[in-house]
Amino acid sequence: MDIRLEKATNADSQIIFDIQVNAFLPLLDKYKDYKTNPANETIEGVIKRINNTNGGFYKIIVDNSNVGAICIFWKEEVQFWISPMFILSEYQGKGIAQKAITLVEEMFPKAISWELATILEEKRNCYLYEKMGYKKTGVKKKLNENATLIFYKKVVRNFSPLSALPVNNNQ
Repeated sequence: MDIRLEKATNADSQIIFDIQVNAFLPLLDKYKDYKTNPANETIEGVIKRINNTNGGFYKIIVDNSNVGAICIFWKEEVQFWISPMFILSEYQGKGIAQKAITLVEEMFPKAISWELATILEEKRNCYLYEKMGYKKTGVKKKLNENATLIFYKKVVRNFSPLSALPVNNNQ
């Protein structure tokens, strides 16, 4: 299975929007989170993310088919945030999300940290992020009586206070 990421453009907005709605609609039905669920986002919101000067959407391509997307943005080009990431249901559970996260992290080697949030009640999502090295920050946000958002962070390296040069934690 060939998995790759491609930077999305405005021409991709409708397909990304359609996949996003398809991927998040079951969660919207399950948790009734009408305020923040990406299935309720407009296509204008997708276009805004595509054109974000501090990030953007990347299509997740599997064997030449667009099966999802991952949106990233950054603060100061070293602190990155993933939101949202989604994959069509028929492609879930095949290692695609794991590979997409690995690929996006490799695309930005200057990153010091990566952050994201997911629904606490979605144990498979929590397991995936923890497997990928993300740690719970302890921050939780109750969305409603059905769902809680939990925040994760992965520190990939720190700045040395003496030199302000990146230092790899894995040395």
